[in-house]
Amino acid sequence: MGSNEQQTTPQAPQPGEGLSSAQAAAALQQWGANAVEVVRESLARRALSKLWAPIPWMLEAAALLQLWLGKPLEAALIAALIVFNVVIALIQEGRAQAALGALQTHLQLKVQVLRDGAWRRLPARELVPGDLVALGMGGVVPADVQLVSGSALLDLSTLTGESAPAAVQAGDSAWAGTLVQRGQAQARVVATGARTRFARTAELVRTAHVVGTQQVAVLRVVRNLALFNGLVIAAVIAHAWWQGMQLALVEPVVLTALLASIPISLPATFTMAAAIAAHALARRGVLATRLSALDEAGSIDVLCSDKTGTLTRNTLQVQQVLAFGGSDEAQVLALAAQASSEAGADPVDAAVRSASAQAAQKAQAGRGSGAPALRRLAFEPFDPAAKRAQARMEDGQGRAFTVVKGAFEVIADAVGASAAQHAAAEQLQRQGSRVLGVGVQEEGGARLIGLIALSDPPRDDAGALIDRLHAQGVRVMMVTGDAPTTAAVVARAVGIRGGMCERVPDGTGGSDGARWRMDDGCAVLAGVLPQDKFHLVQQLQRAGHTVGMCGDGTNDAPALRQAHMGIAVAQATDVARAAAGLVLTQPGLGGILDAIGEGRETFQRVQTYTLNSIIKKVATVLFIAAGFVLTGHAVLTPLLMIVLLVAGDFLSMAITTDRVRASPRPNVWRIGALTWAAVILGLVQLAFALGVLLVGQRVLHLAPDALVTLSFATLVFAGQATMYVIRTRHHLWDSAPSVAMLAATLVDLVIATMVAMTGWIAAPLSWQVLLALLGASVALALVLDAARRWVFARLKL
Repeated sequence: MGSNEQQTTPQAPQPGEGLSSAQAAAALQQWGANAVEVVRESLARRALSKLWAPIPWMLEAAALLQLWLGKPLEAALIAALIVFNVVIALIQEGRAQAALGALQTHLQLKVQVLRDGAWRRLPARELVPGDLVALGMGGVVPADVQLVSGSALLDLSTLTGESAPAAVQAGDSAWAGTLVQRGQAQARVVATGARTRFARTAELVRTAHVVGTQQVAVLRVVRNLALFNGLVIAAVIAHAWWQGMQLALVEPVVLTALLASIPISLPATFTMAAAIAAHALARRGVLATRLSALDEAGSIDVLCSDKTGTLTRNTLQVQQVLAFGGSDEAQVLALAAQASSEAGADPVDAAVRSASAQAAQKAQAGRGSGAPALRRLAFEPFDPAAKRAQARMEDGQGRAFTVVKGAFEVIADAVGASAAQHAAAEQLQRQGSRVLGVGVQEEGGARLIGLIALSDPPRDDAGALIDRLHAQGVRVMMVTGDAPTTAAVVARAVGIRGGMCERVPDGTGGSDGARWRMDDGCAVLAGVLPQDKFHLVQQLQRAGHTVGMCGDGTNDAPALRQAHMGIAVAQATDVARAAAGLVLTQPGLGGILDAIGEGRETFQRVQTYTLNSIIKKVATVLFIAAGFVLTGHAVLTPLLMIVLLVAGDFLSMAITTDRVRASPRPNVWRIGALTWAAVILGLVQLAFALGVLLVGQRVLHLAPDALVTLSFATLVFAGQATMYVIRTRHHLWDSAPSVAMLAATLVDLVIATMVAMTGWIAAPLSWQVLLALLGASVALALVLDAARRWVFARLKL
C-alpha cells in the first residue's frame, strides 16, 4: 500500500482510543467534512459562456450595428440566429459535472466510529483525522486510514487497477474507496475529504481539460475568414473614399459583406453532426456523454487502454496446475478447494473452487483419477498477516492431515520445497501468473503437493480489436498498475506491438514535462498510478497526438476526462462512466471500432461543410465587393443577406446526414490545404456570379433593384451546385446524396424562387431568367467538378 500526507489533530489519541465529541468537533472545524465538494455551473452561466466565442462575437457586433443603424428587424433576425446556436449547444451538451457527482456519492455512507468511548454508527461525512473506525467484510474504506489492529483483504481494482486483492495488517495504510473483501480491522483515520488519495483523483478529473482538434480547426477557419474578409471590406471602404462616394452608399455594402463573412451555422452544424453520430452509436450500444468525444473519434491515432477489466476480464482464473509427489491436478485442486472459503468475495478462493469443480467433472467422465473421499474437520480462512489458509482433513481411511494453501514463498518455507519446485514457481511467475503453493502436513512430515498459477485472462475479443485498430492506423498502448512481468504477458497475448516504455526518473523529464521515453516504439507502461495515466495522456497530446483512453475504474477517471476520446467499458464504475466521453453499454470492445468508424464518417461530413462554408464566404464577400465596383451600388441588401444565410447556411447543415465513406486512416485537419482549395473553387464560383451579373446589367439591362434580386438568386443556385460537387471525392454523380440533402436543396430553391418572383422583399424577376439561371448553374457544377478533382489531387485532400 502507499502512503499519504497525514493530517494531525490536537491531542492525538493513543492507539486503540477514539476521539471525544469535543475533539471531533474541533477537527471538523479545522479540516472540514469528509466529502468531495462539487461546484456546479448554473444553466444561465453555461448559456452565457456560449456567447463568448469568435463566431458569437461577430454576430453580436452585426446585431448591434443594425440597431445603431435603426434596423430592428434585421437585428432581431441576427439575434434569433445567436439564440439558435446557444440552444443547440445546450441541448446536446454532455454531463460535464457528473464525474465529480459520482465521486461524491462514494463517500455518502455510514461507518462504525469510536466516539466518547463507545462505538457509534455515523455518516462518513462526519469523520475527522484521528477517528478510530471499524472495517468489516463487504464495507468500503471511508477515508485514508492506517490499521492499528486486525487484518483485511482489500479490493483495489477500481482505485489502482490491480486485479489481485491486497492484504493489509496493523501498520499498513488503506485508501478511501477500496472494498473490504475479507477480514476485520480497526483503523485510524489519517486523511479525509479533499486530502484523500480518492479525492486527488477527483481533483484530476475536475482540472482535466484538452482543446480538441476540431475546436482548433474551427478557430483557424474563423480567423482566416475574418482576416480575409476584413481586408476585402477595408478595400471596399478605400475604393469608396477614393471615388468620393457618400457614406449612405457604402454603409449597406459594408454591413452586407460583414454578414456574409460570418459562418453562422458552423457551431450548430458541428454539434448536429456529432449528435447524429451519437444517435447512430446508441443503437449499437455506445452512449455518448460528451459530443466532443465524437468530434475527435475520427482523428484518434493513439489509444491508451487500461489492462484490468478492459483488455482482461478482471476475473482471476486458474491457468495451470503443477502436481508433485504422485498427486495429479484434480487432487491438488480438490485439496486446495478444501482450504478455501465457500462464501465471501475472495476471488482467489472462488477461482480455486471453480477449477476444482471442473476437474471433478472431468474425473467423473473418466478422464482423470479424481480426488479421494475427504472430510473437512476444521477450517481456518486466509489470514492476510500469515498469507495462508488451512484445513484439517480426514481421508477415507480415517487418517488426519492438514492442507495449507497460500503464497508460494510462505508455503514453501512451511513444507520445505525443493530447488526444482522453486524453479517451477519462478517460471510461472515470469509468465505473469500469481502462484499459490498447496502443501500437506501429516505425521510423517510435510510436503509440497502442487502449484496453482492464477491470472486474469484476456477478453476473447481483445486480440481481434487490437489487430483491427492497428490496421486502421491507430497505435495501441497498454497502461496498467500491474507489475511489468504481468503486463508484458497480457500485451503479448492480445497482440500489442512494442516493448516496455521506460519511465523517466523524477526531475529529469525536461521542459515538456515528459515522464516516459516513448521514442522507441514502446507500447506497454506498467506500475502506473492514476496521476501517471493522466500525465501520460497529456504527454502524448503535447507530442501532437490525438489520444483515446479506454478504462473501467476510478483510477482511470482523470485520464478518461483528459483524453480527446475517453471510453468507459460496460462494467466500468460510475466514476469512470461519468468521466468518459463514450460509454460502452454492451459487453465486449467492438463499440470502440464503431465509435472510430462513426467518428471518421462524421469528420468527412464536417470537413465537407467547412469547405463549403469557406467557398461561400470567399465567393460572396468578393462578389459583394466586385459588384459594388462594377455597378456603383450594393448588389445585395442586408435583409437579403440574412435570408441568404438562413436559406444557404442552415439548409446546408443537411450535409451532416449525407452518405460518406470512412477513411482507412486517422483523419487530420489540414486547414491550410482546405483553405487553398476553397479559395480556388470560390474564385470559379465568383467568376460565374460576376458573369451572370454582367449579363443582367449589360445584356438584359435590368434595373439596379432587379440586379440585387438576380445577385441573390445567383448566389443561392451557385451555392447548391458547389455543395453537390464537393460532397464527393470522385465524380459528383458517383454516389447518391441523402434524402435530407435533397429535401434541403428543394426548400432552398423554393425560397429563392419565391423571393425572386413575388417582389416581397426584392424586385421581381421573370421565370425565364430564373430558368436560364438554373441551367447555367448545372453547367457551373460540371466545371466545378473538374476543377475540384484537379485541386484535390494537387493538394492531396
